[in-house]
Amino acid sequence: MELVHHYPALNRPAEPVCSVCIANYNGINLLTDCLESVLAQRGDFSIEIIIHDDASIDDSVALLREKYPQVELLVSTQNVGFCISNNRMVAHARGKYVLLLNNDAALAPDALQTLMHEAGQQQPQGILTLPQYDWESGTLVDCGCLLDPFYNPVPNLDPDRRDVAMTIGACLWLPRALWLELDGFPEWFESIGEDLYLCCRARLAGYPMQVTASSSYRHRQGVSFGGNRAGTSGLVTTYNRRRLSERNKTFALIICTPGMMLWLLLSLHLLALTIEGALFSLQRWDTRLWHEVYASVWRTLWARRKQLRALRQAIQSTRGTTSRTYSRGFVLRLRKLDLLLRHGAPEIR
Repeated sequence: MELVHHYPALNRPAEPVCSVCIANYNGINLLTDCLESVLAQRGDFSIEIIIHDDASIDDSVALLREKYPQVELLVSTQNVGFCISNNRMVAHARGKYVLLLNNDAALAPDALQTLMHEAGQQQPQGILTLPQYDWESGTLVDCGCLLDPFYNPVPNLDPDRRDVAMTIGACLWLPRALWLELDGFPEWFESIGEDLYLCCRARLAGYPMQVTASSSYRHRQGVSFGGNRAGTSGLVTTYNRRRLSERNKTFALIICTPGMMLWLLLSLHLLALTIEGALFSLQRWDTRLWHEVYASVWRTLWARRKQLRALRQAIQSTRGTTSRTYSRGFVLRLRKLDLLLRHGAPEIR
């Protein structure tokens, strides 16, 4: 039976304004930078830090218990994935606001203060993020993301554009009440794409999705879940990451696309995905790529067809925005084609 051991924090704030939630798996070499950036935050408000350790096999838990007794620690005896980890932390949180922060990210000293101020300006209060910078090079990665027609995130590099389609889950701020209203992350997503889903649900319900004009966070992209970062030899990813990404983007497209546009987009998406999978698999002579990544999308769609239909009907029936407003976060460009032309076909390990 799975157990979650709870190690309460010393000197817990009575009424924290913000709960910083950090999902950790084998992050012993990442946690110090992340936590020190949170502890160094400026601002006259109380925060609590909650970490969910997802059955790490390194010494993460020992490090946290020894060096960071002010952290509320949840330790799972089984590896349950990013979605369940975050759901558990937010269920445990007491703050008015929640910040989901990757263990491979670090906040600028004024990050929480900036997010708090921006949240006070939103009507209604929705989801926020900070400009993201690459850990190694210091270059701007994105100011939030837009989406292409097939729900692939397109980095927004325009610092003057505040309204975006989604925020990356490495640094995602929202009121805890909104998280509860949206039912958090779908646990059957496991990992990858849960931020896309949550943001699309929020925008469908009429909540804003914005990036702050100031402050930032640094991110070691792809370190916490393998791949998804272009190196000197191009893009590198893993079979599991690619499987979850393609499957969960398809889920989000089906559940969140409003109106009859769904059927055209879904048909084109599945056709393009099938052609892509066939070409990549033949090029590499890799049947594992076809079966684990691309054919898996079709299998899971069939297996979950009733669940997807019911969830789509429930969410679309309570939609709080128009199709036109929802579509403002999309751009008419193909993100995968951009990456293919720039980096070539990804290496999958």
